[in-house]
Amino acid sequence: MKTLYRQFTVATLFLLVISILIGFIIANAFYLAVTKEETIEQNVAIAEEIVGTLEVVPYSADGFESYLEAVAKLGYQIALVDSAGNKTFFGEPFDDTAFPEEAERVLTEGAVYTGLDNFTGRIFMIGHFTNELHNTVGVPFEQGGERYGLFIRPDTKLVATDIHSVLIGFVAAIALVIIIGMLWMARQLTRPIVQLTEATKHIARENFSYPLDIRRNDEIGQLSESFNLMQNQLKHNDLARKSFISNVSHDFQSPLMNIQGYADLLKADDLPDADRLAYTAIIDQEAKRLSSLTRQLLLLTSLDQGAYPMKAEEFALDEQLKGAVRKYRWRLEEEDINLSYHLAPTRFRGDAELLENVWENLLTNAIKYNKPGGSIEIGLHSDEESVQVSFKDTGVGISEEALGQLFDRFYRGDAARNTDGTGLGLSIVHQVVTLHHGKIDVKSKPGDGSEFIITLPLTDRIRN
Repeated sequence: MKTLYRQFTVATLFLLVISILIGFIIANAFYLAVTKEETIEQNVAIAEEIVGTLEVVPYSADGFESYLEAVAKLGYQIALVDSAGNKTFFGEPFDDTAFPEEAERVLTEGAVYTGLDNFTGRIFMIGHFTNELHNTVGVPFEQGGERYGLFIRPDTKLVATDIHSVLIGFVAAIALVIIIGMLWMARQLTRPIVQLTEATKHIARENFSYPLDIRRNDEIGQLSESFNLMQNQLKHNDLARKSFISNVSHDFQSPLMNIQGYADLLKADDLPDADRLAYTAIIDQEAKRLSSLTRQLLLLTSLDQGAYPMKAEEFALDEQLKGAVRKYRWRLEEEDINLSYHLAPTRFRGDAELLENVWENLLTNAIKYNKPGGSIEIGLHSDEESVQVSFKDTGVGISEEALGQLFDRFYRGDAARNTDGTGLGLSIVHQVVTLHHGKIDVKSKPGDGSEFIITLPLTDRIRN
């Protein structure tokens, strides 16, 4: 597997090599355009100055060679060629002393020879550093009636000064620092990614408490923060899932045990008819409770998964609310609860079947948690942008602590524990209102009743 660390290292080294090559190409282009001609002119001028001195000042044979030896010690390689082709060298020896044909014109025609112009096949300034007789400049002169050719080139070994050594060390130090820095940077970049990879493995094993401590102010730091948020959400979802399973199991187990227990009692031969009817009524009640729980769970699952087919249609919202009141009129009379409503005629576009669940849940809760002889007020009004439906009761109210968990599944407040219910009704209300892009506001105090206010936008943005 190609690790990110290895890829980053290889890419950086590749860029370093490419930059060096590009630098050489630019330097070579500058050398060919500017430096080469200046170097040739400078070397020719030095050679002519040496020749001028030899022609003006009379030297003996020993003095002649001593002078050239002294010049060579100043940093030059010199080849002296006489008319017969004999060569005498001064200074560091040449690697190749082959006499170029073009150089013969120095002796035969008195021309000036520039060897660098003949290295047309060499690239990257190689010709400038080639230690060959070809790579010289040559000028003619006469001494004692005999024609000579003086060929010289700078001795690169002696020309290398302290500044060159400093520059070489400087470049080498920069290259070393770049490579070390690149390796360190690659390690710093890949270390948090390795930690994130390890964390994902723990999450895959459902370990949502794996500590991930990455503190950075860059994109990796943002990724780490997002990962921690995801981990916390997954932990919350896992706890909610386990709680959901536990609650569902408990809510199914209780009525099933009641049904089984009273069914066993019904098997007794000497059971009085009154008891038989009472047991049968309990079984019927528990069966309806199971049916309601199953129906609500299926509805919630469909809403969660987006599988519920939303049926957007226009209908009279005020008439739907009146229908819900008529449906539960018997319970209102049974609980001795007064109900009043003020419903403005309102046309609304939405899923009528889902919204009917909302009104029924809110109305049955207002009845269930009301006080004997209490009252319920239902209001409906609208403006150009939204519709507002309110259910206000004089019941036991809701504590501030319970308000934060009111729409959690299977949550039951203290007042709800002694009543029949599944703890899913308000969760369904919240889901349906959210699907209609609405919101729910709850106002309540313990002992002073509650008010649920549903606000739905007058829009066609319904999920189909």
